[in-house]
Amino acid sequence: MELTQNAKDYVKRSLGGEFFPFEKTDPDFVERFVNFAFDEVPNESFADGKKLDERTAHIAILAALLGCQGVDAFRFMLRSAINFGVSPIEIKEIVYQGTAYLGLGRTFPFLIATNEFLAEQDKTISLPLESQAKTNMASRLEAGIGAQVEIFGDGMKDFYKSGPEEKRHINRWLAANCFGDYYARGGLAIPEREMITFCFISAQGGCEPQLIGHARGNFNVGNDRLFLIKIVSRVLPFIGYPRSLNALSCIDKASESAKE
Repeated sequence: MELTQNAKDYVKRSLGGEFFPFEKTDPDFVERFVNFAFDEVPNESFADGKKLDERTAHIAILAALLGCQGVDAFRFMLRSAINFGVSPIEIKEIVYQGTAYLGLGRTFPFLIATNEFLAEQDKTISLPLESQAKTNMASRLEAGIGAQVEIFGDGMKDFYKSGPEEKRHINRWLAANCFGDYYARGGLAIPEREMITFCFISAQGGCEPQLIGHARGNFNVGNDRLFLIKIVSRVLPFIGYPRSLNALSCIDKASESAKE
């Protein structure tokens, strides 16, 4: 394998020198993937001259791997995430919030992988981790509405009561469960939570209307167009070109609508 010096340095910092498990069986593949994902991509230049910091990049990568159901790659990248400053609580919060957008059927194996990884770490980590819950069953709806308003504007104040009667409960659940049970937790700030939601949906694919909406939500909490482009760029090696190009198109559509 011929790895660039940047790729070697990155692997040393992120994985302690460990390479992908295919180093011996697929050296050509490892050479091209590692050079691309761990040198070319993170060192791409953008108009503002700023690179995405590695902690943020790894939060996005873990969320994207949840979205595309890459549990084995997720398990592998947990070590890198920890080494680049993502905390165990932040990892757990990514998986928890993924349940609202992907469903338990998709997050179940990731919770198992996370717990197994954390159990293998030094004795300073014990499960369960410190609770990040900030609501109870009585306060979750109000907190969820507050999060929706913060992200999407005052029009969300009464959204939970809107729609045909036979479907109105879904909007109430969206406020109380999706936002009250998850967004209102500690561990991640609202802009980070809205960013990982963008990653869940873009990596999952097929949910472009929701992706456009959450691109707007990201803009509203300070994650601007260039920031989202950087996020998509960093997760591209893990989710592929079609879904990345769809995500970029959704960012553009959200930008266009914001100008109207």
